[in-house]
Amino acid sequence: MTRIAVVLVGLCFGVVSALAEPGYPQRSVRLVVPFPPAGATDVVSRLIVDRISANNPGWTIVVENKPGAGGNIGLEAATKSKPDGYTIAMGQTANLAINPALYAKMPYDALKDFIPVALVAEQPLVVVVPAESAYKSLADLVAAARAKTLTVASAGNGTVGHLAGELFARRAGFKITHVPYKGAAAALTDVMGGRIDFMMPTPQAALQLVKGGKLRALAVTSVRRVDAIPDVPTIVESGYPDFIAIDWKALVAPAGTPTDIVERLHLEVERVLKQPATIEKMSAEGSSPMRGSLVEIERFVQAEHARWGSVVREAGVKLD
Repeated sequence: MTRIAVVLVGLCFGVVSALAEPGYPQRSVRLVVPFPPAGATDVVSRLIVDRISANNPGWTIVVENKPGAGGNIGLEAATKSKPDGYTIAMGQTANLAINPALYAKMPYDALKDFIPVALVAEQPLVVVVPAESAYKSLADLVAAARAKTLTVASAGNGTVGHLAGELFARRAGFKITHVPYKGAAAALTDVMGGRIDFMMPTPQAALQLVKGGKLRALAVTSVRRVDAIPDVPTIVESGYPDFIAIDWKALVAPAGTPTDIVERLHLEVERVLKQPATIEKMSAEGSSPMRGSLVEIERFVQAEHARWGSVVREAGVKLD
């Protein structure tokens, strides 16, 4: 039985949390962003908050950045908050799908301690090499990697970029030396300087460097090409039809949050994601709105939890 079904049964028997107070919200809502300011998760979170506030002048949503442990610290804080609709969090691929398999011990259960509220955005990765690299295409990179071990940078152990690099190396039949950094900026600096062979960052981190001629983009990991760099093919187009790696964002609430509050927040986010200004802003950064019903969101998170767990185990990566 899904969580949605459980909630419906509970409503019939009067055993779920009380309904939302009239006139919700009557005070400010806290949105926990489990990553630092100015990162991809923070940027999309603030975009959603700004749009919701513009649509509802009486609403105040305050973003609280609580980074650390691949997003675990922020989400743990959210689970310890009262489930009354006044604390929500921005989950994503790392802390809801990857970390449960990556960390030996987790401070929360990604599938039981949260109620999915809304799918917000998805963003592929971009395979980049130094601008002066001899690799002009993904095929060039693969050929070189099969002949010698290449280095690949990431924004940190267990990030989507790290695991996507490990997964692609296995799919393409070569080995890599992974070099983790504390954030994408430092990693990209070494890629630009030719000290690292390649990297798979998000478009938000790489687009301006690609357009400025400091990096060369070889492929993107989405099903379709990215509007901001339409000349760059997908890995699927490049001969790997089953290779897709997406960094997604999903708004969640602590388990036990009243159903009508979850539904209200869901509708407000859906409203924002339909607005042309939101779509345009996301597209400029290489993202796309996701959307979906509450049932679809739950199924998506469960499927991603299983898929990335399998990738972690295949890559043999583990963190304390």
